Amino acid sequence: MKKVIILCTLFVSMLLLTMCQKDVGTIVETPIAVPMEKKSEQPAKEAIEKTIEEPTGKPAETPVAKVIEKPIQKPAVKAPQEPIQKPAAKEVLSQSFEYHPIDKEIEKIINGVSWKQNNTVKIDDLCYVKVTYWGFDDKPHIGELIVSKDIGKEVIEIFKELYAAKFPIEKMKLIDEYDAVDSKSMEDNNTSAFCYREVDGKPGKLSKHSYGIAIDINPVQNPYVYKDKVSPESGRAYLNREKLAKGMITGKDACYKAFTSRGWSWGGNWKYEKDYQHFQK
Repeated sequence: MKKVIILCTLFVSMLLLTMCQKDVGTIVETPIAVPMEKKSEQPAKEAIEKTIEEPTGKPAETPVAKVIEKPIQKPAVKAPQEPIQKPAAKEVLSQSFEYHPIDKEIEKIINGVSWKQNNTVKIDDLCYVKVTYWGFDDKPHIGELIVSKDIGKEVIEIFKELYAAKFPIEKMKLIDEYDAVDSKSMEDNNTSAFCYREVDGKPGKLSKHSYGIAIDINPVQNPYVYKDKVSPESGRAYLNREKLAKGMITGKDACYKAFTSRGWSWGGNWKYEKDYQHFQK
């Protein structure tokens, strides 16, 4: 009986010892295993997070680069090219059709030259005209005339019509640039109007130019002809009116129609003498 009790006691002791060993092993192993797992997981997680963040962060920069590239594409709008389109305004700038009373500046030019003190025509009876015309070089030019203030507006309308038809005129300067000498102006093929003077060869008789109601167009191509006299002399090359030339007035052209349709008479229709350059109101 004692042996049985002793064996039972030994068995229980061994059993308790075994159980204690298992508990001690668990306590010892747990603190060792847990810290190792945590320490090994954190760097791994950080590495993973960095690996995830770095690739995803770099592609995020790509949209930013695209936004920066957009301003580079803006020149396609071609806003700076606007000035290149402005040459269309040149035609507008080249045209001028205006008339106004003789101002002090023009009066200084004509006083004592094309206009002289007289009891017939006062400076206030005249007006200054500026028009655009087509030159013999097929380019627009600005010309000037002095005419009676009563026909200033009509003269503007006439030269607008000539400009629209591109009727060529070589020059159009105030006759004062030729010292108001008609022969000099004609030889230079200058188109002119007012000049206070007598009719050539008829002393005491004032020309229509003295009143500012006559205009001479391209005198060389449209000379004055009376018997053997041709004025200007260089106009002899154009006596054959059937042989058309630039700036010639024929009686069927735009120049003839522009004047005569408004009641002007043409010297080319005179019976005993021909003044092809001359129109008078």
